Amino acid sequence: MTSAITRPLSQTQLLTELDPIVAQNLDRHLAVAKEWFPHEYVPWSDGRTFDGVLGGEAWSPEDTSIPEVARTALVVNLLTEDNLPSYHHEIATQFGRDGAWGTWVHRWTAEEGRHGTAIRDYLTVTRAVDPVALERARMVHMSAGYVNEHSDEVLHSLAYVSFQELATRISHRNTGRVTGDPLCEQLLARVAADENLHMIFYRNLLAAAFELAPSQAMRAVADVAADFQMPGNGIDGFARKSVAIALAGIYDLRQHRDEVLVPVLRQWDVWNVTGLDADGEAAREQLAAHLDELDKAASRFEEKRDARAARLAR
Repeated sequence: MTSAITRPLSQTQLLTELDPIVAQNLDRHLAVAKEWFPHEYVPWSDGRTFDGVLGGEAWSPEDTSIPEVARTALVVNLLTEDNLPSYHHEIATQFGRDGAWGTWVHRWTAEEGRHGTAIRDYLTVTRAVDPVALERARMVHMSAGYVNEHSDEVLHSLAYVSFQELATRISHRNTGRVTGDPLCEQLLARVAADENLHMIFYRNLLAAAFELAPSQAMRAVADVAADFQMPGNGIDGFARKSVAIALAGIYDLRQHRDEVLVPVLRQWDVWNVTGLDADGEAAREQLAAHLDELDKAASRFEEKRDARAARLAR
């Protein structure tokens, strides 16, 4: 990779310059990724035939002891994973299907495919959620598809997935803990481990981009941080579900700021990046201001949540 370039690079130039970094990180990923099998994480012997064409038992809320908010989070996580065909289309279109980029796109897709398979099998076998409602929600969500808002901007996309993969990891891990089911927690911890490796891959690519085109990288990070939304935000009733998830401490503003944005920004050492042009410096200032606003918003939410908990306790 060449040294930092002051003039803006085209998307094609960025893909070309980053290709060797993709190859290096692909080799690293393949060396540390662990093979695992979804069927090993599902308690198949707990399964019972459902009603319908086979004449089994209809689902009932009494079939599960998993708390409602945990079931909400499980469904949101699964529906997010379900949109994998749309995600694959987006990154394959942007990054291409050739060379190291293409190899990564397909490997990432294959690994992500296990997540939806494993979570759905677990939910169905354990009767954790209503399978009819789940399938209807899947049809609605996948029919809407997913569109990357930064599909024409390589660095914006890399910044987004760096944050998003870490956010997904935290959401899965915390969901597993809230279920109170050791089997579910074990499964989601395994899924979260994949997400963490994906985050590291993308984070390393953007770290290289900061050396190559620091101002463009800083602008991408500032823009993405300012309007970040999880890929499942198109799920029907997502706003209501996300509030319930936040109130339960599964994923909230504080975690988003302190456990996602701040650690990744620290890895990129954004506050000490040199060689920025005027827009790069402005982007860094905007990023700092955004973190301050998030801190205030997170504190306000925590106060309201604590007050709500106190009212419920009384």
